[in-house]
Amino acid sequence: MIDLLKEIILNFQELTWDSGVPRRIDFAVIPGKATVCMGVRRSGKSTFMLQLMQHLLAAGVPRQNILHLNFFDDRLHQLQYQGLAIILEAYFLLYPEKKNKETIYCFFDEIQIMPGWELFVERLMRTEKCEVYITGSSAQMLSKEVATQMRGRALSWEMFPFSFREFLDFKDINSEGSLSTQKRLTIQKAFSEYWQRGGFPEVVGLSTPQLRIKIHQEYFNAMLFRDLVERHDIAHPKAVIDLAHWLVDNTACQYSINRLTGYLQSLGHKVPKAAVANYLKWYEDAYVFFNVHIFDASLARTNNNPKKIYCIDHALVTSVNSGILVNSGHLLENLVYITLRRTSPDIFYFKTKTGKEVDFVVQNSDRSRILIQVSESLLDAKTRQREVDALLEAMSELKLEKGIIVTRSEEERLKFDYGEIELIPAWRFLLDFTKESPCA
Repeated sequence: MIDLLKEIILNFQELTWDSGVPRRIDFAVIPGKATVCMGVRRSGKSTFMLQLMQHLLAAGVPRQNILHLNFFDDRLHQLQYQGLAIILEAYFLLYPEKKNKETIYCFFDEIQIMPGWELFVERLMRTEKCEVYITGSSAQMLSKEVATQMRGRALSWEMFPFSFREFLDFKDINSEGSLSTQKRLTIQKAFSEYWQRGGFPEVVGLSTPQLRIKIHQEYFNAMLFRDLVERHDIAHPKAVIDLAHWLVDNTACQYSINRLTGYLQSLGHKVPKAAVANYLKWYEDAYVFFNVHIFDASLARTNNNPKKIYCIDHALVTSVNSGILVNSGHLLENLVYITLRRTSPDIFYFKTKTGKEVDFVVQNSDRSRILIQVSESLLDAKTRQREVDALLEAMSELKLEKGIIVTRSEEERLKFDYGEIELIPAWRFLLDFTKESPCA
């Protein structure tokens, strides 16, 4: 096994690394802490690791100081039984002169599939002169396992599929600075493509809808089987799959555990409510679906009220839905949610005292709040009145002077005695909420 590890390490160091489009992630390396990059399968985590390696090379780090292993490599299967310590033994047999003298940069892809990985990384950080970078597809690694096993020696970062601004980078469209008429029209055209293709890096360059749909469906199946069924050893996976398809068909809609349990039981699945609650948690662990609670000071009311469901990528929804015509307004709401989720996990929906609903309340780290309503169009007078009234009422109850309505294309500023509402077209909203610069 040692000889095989040495071969894998050397082969990778000799490769020409294709690092792709630089990602716009507010990212930093903290001395003494492992850097953990979390996110949904196929979102570009491994490519991002390559970008970090290129950055190291540009800073003068020798290739020999970079140790990379992808634990989905079937040749590494035996490490599950032999233990991970053999990795260091193989590396320092190649480069004994570097031990404790030069910094070694360790990049471990999908390490969460290896038993005891947390203790191995924790010991590596404690006993060796190194920097450690980890990727994984399960948020459980980020929340529970890192927190309990690595004793504060890790800092986690999330990665999502391409944002709209990253999509523009992929298209080589400059989205910085002021917008001339031509630049604005170019960006609007690109938004139409982003709307159709979504953000998964492998898919954004595909203009053939059939191929795009097929790849999305393969992604979805891999997420369900590898990140849920296999990881949690689910004995009856059909219930997990049926529930996932129901959630896709009902993206941006409310649900309750009782309703979902009843639905699965109507299909013949003998699943209790506790199992359904676990499925929902595991979907979120794998970054497939996200649950949004009602905004309420009472934790009991927050938990007891219906929740809303969103998917990792709006185009994935259109590719894997059951054939029912997906509500385009719900897709727009899903797109807005994922845009917000990139910057904050504290996102809720709001219901006023009279029962009017606002799609999102975003709680920022400085405790400030943003109210956002999503409506595909406000050209219909009744729709306009309903959306504006709900937002104004929420603004009053939360004591906010500004609210936002995201539309597909309409732009306007509405002033009232106690505040204003800004109508923002989706393409501009997506740019405004992803202003960070490429990090590699």
